[in-house]
Amino acid sequence: MTSLKYYDMENLILIVFTVYTLLILLVAHLTSKRSSNNTFFTGNRKSPWLVVAYGMIGASLSGVTFMSVPGGVYSGQFTYFGIVLGYIIGYAVIAFLLLPLYYKLNLTSIYSYLEIKFGSSSEKTGALLFIISRLVGSAIRMYLVVFVLYEFVFKAWGMPFWIPALIFILLILVYTFKGGIKTVVWTDTLQTTFLLLAAILTVVIILNKLDISFGELISISTERGVTKLFETDWSHSKFFVKQILSGAFITITMTGLDQDMMQKNLTCKTLRDAQKNVLTSSFFFVLVNILFMLLGAALIYYAQETGFQLPTNESGVVVNDKIFPAVAFSLNQFTSIVFMVGLIAAGYSSADGTLTALTTTFCFDFLHFDKNENISEDDKVKYRKMIHIGFAFIYLLVIIMFRPFHNESLIDKIFEIAGYTYGPLLGLYSFGLFVKNRIPKDKFVPIIAIASPIISYILNYYSKELFFGYQFGFEILIVNGLLNFTALLIISKKQEVKIN
Repeated sequence: MTSLKYYDMENLILIVFTVYTLLILLVAHLTSKRSSNNTFFTGNRKSPWLVVAYGMIGASLSGVTFMSVPGGVYSGQFTYFGIVLGYIIGYAVIAFLLLPLYYKLNLTSIYSYLEIKFGSSSEKTGALLFIISRLVGSAIRMYLVVFVLYEFVFKAWGMPFWIPALIFILLILVYTFKGGIKTVVWTDTLQTTFLLLAAILTVVIILNKLDISFGELISISTERGVTKLFETDWSHSKFFVKQILSGAFITITMTGLDQDMMQKNLTCKTLRDAQKNVLTSSFFFVLVNILFMLLGAALIYYAQETGFQLPTNESGVVVNDKIFPAVAFSLNQFTSIVFMVGLIAAGYSSADGTLTALTTTFCFDFLHFDKNENISEDDKVKYRKMIHIGFAFIYLLVIIMFRPFHNESLIDKIFEIAGYTYGPLLGLYSFGLFVKNRIPKDKFVPIIAIASPIISYILNYYSKELFFGYQFGFEILIVNGLLNFTALLIISKKQEVKIN
């Protein structure tokens, strides 16, 4: 079978995209019957924990894992594994520390905890930090999917970049509009299935094409240094201790303190179900990340053995995020179909939960749907729909605005941004959970939330000069959180706490 040509691709992508979208819309139709605001925000708290656990894998993967993790093996070998090990620690903290708190307080938006603990300014600060973090982080994930489809398909039609972005956002808006989080929980199972199938089938196809076994791939990749797990140079940005710590705190913040991820967990019937969901999904998430790193090894081996020219930028530097699609489209039509299905699944999983969570956060932390008696139920439905549409539009703008900045591995970019935006959340929740007899002055919390990321950025920028050659990696998140925590401690005073 020959490589896929643009004129073949046009028809193929239309068929694949249409069929997959119709499947998603069918699931959305079935799950949104007799929906209400409670359905949209909480899934009526009836989600089976195993369904949530399986769907969480796809939601955590997104388009970034789908392409940046395999592509990142080219420059970073398997050092991403340190991050993955840290995930296990992070998920345990979520299961046994954060989830009991959220269920005890019966929260819909997790940032309501900050109001109960500290006050209204803290709640809105936490909610706003999440909105910024998710809008940027999720938009980058979504951008990567749109970018590949544009480069390999829509560009040949002469379409501008914003059109495929608009199509994706409109479709996501349609299928989440009524059912909200209930629909997302079930569609995520579909996304997970196709993401995993895409990775597994691509590895199998490459192995068959090169006529080697899976064991031979690992052996050869190890001999060539591709499977290096741990960086032992303490000053290196990927030093394994830093990677593990960073992975733990990335999980705690980007999952445990993230409305998008936790909203799915809070749809489970009981705390015990939610804990089983988190621990189960963490185990399989580790295995899945290993699978994607092995996919990266297969892609590199294929390029080495066949002389395939890896995609580069204008400076001649290999672009990690383009490696997987470039190889997939060069193999045959079936591999191209497999890749596109996985990519489309990644696109939907990146944005559907985010859009629902942004709507939820605004409705509960700014409009206070849970306690504002001046808003009727009919008006709440109307406001929810308007806010949902508004965030979809903002989401689209952020995706388009990011286009000029795509010049490196996007998984690194996401974690870099998260280090600055989730850091204050880490400080706030840590203070609330571990400092029992002091309460910070609520009105100063927004100032601290702005100051700690700025100071963290300065420390990161001058780290070599200030810390004897040491380079911060993802652990800048921890530094940011510590700065925020320390500042909160300084401005706090002794007071009886409302929550233990």
